[in-house]
Amino acid sequence: MRSFQLPNYYSSEIIESARKIRDKYDPKKKDISPTIIKLKGLEFYIGRHFGFCYGVKNAIEICYKALKVYPKSKIYLLSEMIHNQLVNNDLLQNGISFIMDTMGNQLISWDKIKKEDIIIIPAFGTSLEILEILKKKQISIHKFDTTCPFVSKVWNRSELLAKQGYTIIIHGKAKHEETRSTFSRCRKHGPSIIVENIDDVNELCKIIRNKNQNKFLSIFQNKCSNSFNIDRDLIKIGVVNQTTMLASETKKIINKFKDTYSLLYGDSTKHVANTRDTLCYATNENQDSTLELLKHKADLSIIVGGYNSSNTSHLVELSSKKIPTYFINSEKNIKNNTIRHFDLKLKKMVLKENFLPQESCKIILTSGASCPDVILEKIMNKIVKIRRQKLSKEEVLNTLEKYYKK
Repeated sequence: MRSFQLPNYYSSEIIESARKIRDKYDPKKKDISPTIIKLKGLEFYIGRHFGFCYGVKNAIEICYKALKVYPKSKIYLLSEMIHNQLVNNDLLQNGISFIMDTMGNQLISWDKIKKEDIIIIPAFGTSLEILEILKKKQISIHKFDTTCPFVSKVWNRSELLAKQGYTIIIHGKAKHEETRSTFSRCRKHGPSIIVENIDDVNELCKIIRNKNQNKFLSIFQNKCSNSFNIDRDLIKIGVVNQTTMLASETKKIINKFKDTYSLLYGDSTKHVANTRDTLCYATNENQDSTLELLKHKADLSIIVGGYNSSNTSHLVELSSKKIPTYFINSEKNIKNNTIRHFDLKLKKMVLKENFLPQESCKIILTSGASCPDVILEKIMNKIVKIRRQKLSKEEVLNTLEKYYKK
């Protein structure tokens, strides 16, 4: 596995050392049971897989290298590097400017962007239309394209499916940068539709059965390629992902399409492409790890990451079904025994007093793919301090070493 040079303040002592101990005794990472840190009356169940993934590390490394190598250049990011407020704020403070927000709204006019400026493409990738703008401005992006390789893999899969005559169904959030990037490529190669959830798929399957073009346009007009015709373009389909979606929902979506085409044609194999899952490895691992965490009896769960992070939000959704769950982006959200957390359903911050039980407490702690390990460690230290305990690095690591050496 390639190593990355990231700013020291993103690193942690206990979390990273604990991860190394796990990897030493389980190098293939087949054991996805949590790492358990026990103190008096307090236990932390930390996910086996969490935090910065390959694509995020690569993107952050390229950003900070650009700042170091080109100190006199004006450096721009097309939009947020990753969906983590703390990382993006740090980049802003170091002099990088964002050309667009996460919804694609222009923050800096293209007229102000010059040929000699450095433009960094974020891990989500960007659309063909944006690439054309950069090309016309003669801006080279080869060194500064941080597009995640797993996103590129989805683009390649989509192109291949289109060449085989399949209409591409993109399971993703229509306004998300990655889905917009994928959609721009898919519609170049052939008919394409974005479905955001199983409700969209249920409606689309009704349309496939009933052949209602007007109904289709009323629901998918802004989520489909130009001149989309349901009689012509819904005979053969292939499903690909925004890489950070819930794997379980993608499986439901594919099965729903298979059932629909089986009813129509008796056999779905010629009508629904046999696509393998296009979720990235980190998304799969983090979701599986979170499900494993939830098998353990705990009092509460703390999920850490950016509030607009798709992959982190899905971890919150999984956890919320089983246990009281708090979605935060920093240890600053915790003060005494009060936690200020983001409520996904209400789409706003909510205060919860006395969130820690009075007696012994077992806490699930994990994070999304765009969260630095150091934030988990700061949260753990904050809770330990509230419970008037001490967190000794040596003690914790010695205990873990003895346990996993067995």
